[in-house]
Amino acid sequence: MRIATWNVNSVKQRVDRLLPWLDERAPDVVCLQELKVTDEAFHHLLGDALAARGYQVAVHGQPSWNGVAILSRVGLTDIVAGLPGGPGFPDQEARLVSATCGGIAVRSVYVPNGRVPDSEHYRYKLEWLETLHELVAAGPADQVVCGDVNIAPADQDVFDPAAYVGQTHVTAPERAALQRLHDTGLRDVVRDRWPEQRIFTYWDYRAGMFHKDLGMRIDLVLASDPVAERVRAAWVDRQARKGKGPSDHAPVIVDLDEAPDGDIGPVVPPPSRIAKTGRIPQA
Repeated sequence: MRIATWNVNSVKQRVDRLLPWLDERAPDVVCLQELKVTDEAFHHLLGDALAARGYQVAVHGQPSWNGVAILSRVGLTDIVAGLPGGPGFPDQEARLVSATCGGIAVRSVYVPNGRVPDSEHYRYKLEWLETLHELVAAGPADQVVCGDVNIAPADQDVFDPAAYVGQTHVTAPERAALQRLHDTGLRDVVRDRWPEQRIFTYWDYRAGMFHKDLGMRIDLVLASDPVAERVRAAWVDRQARKGKGPSDHAPVIVDLDEAPDGDIGPVVPPPSRIAKTGRIPQA
């Protein structure tokens, strides 16, 4: 079974890239984030095309902002839209949808950005993560949390740690909140498989950041032990970040049980010249 996650940064803008990508990579389960459309608009835009490809859909949308979805060709049951008991800003935002796919509890997450440390947005982010921790801790043995967590787990997950000092995505409280998810038994399967490699999933559109490989790894697949033990390949699809009109994020792809020929790992780029930037852009 192939599981993928992708922050598409507006599904309207990414239709002409998403559908060919589905045909090429043939994922069985796809977690999407930052749809920026309502449920109705998502189904109108993609419903027929996804059904023709054998996907059932669970979507939790929101006009103009946020929005998450799960596409599945291996069953889709136990759908829950939203984070039960979670905080709002001031109302709950469309940042989580959960379902059971192929016997695995799948959660597509779009964690709040946080904007500025110690701001109300930042405190909201930490509260949201704590509620997610409680949900995962009470979850089944077989589960995955997939999506844009808006946290770089460690210094090796940003192109230059010094460029991000005092900014969100790398602060100790955020990383501690992410560690609490790991403490429930979830494993970062890409980093498990590639412990030393330079691997990013997000690059700002500005200043040729992607071509210089000056990015961050903030899109994760976190799997419980029974699922993580089934992983045969885990990689970042950099190809999807190239060309005309890409998202600023690349998909993360994980194969369970079997890895098709040729899809055995990420394309690890050569070392790039390290440069510093200003503040972190809104991911």
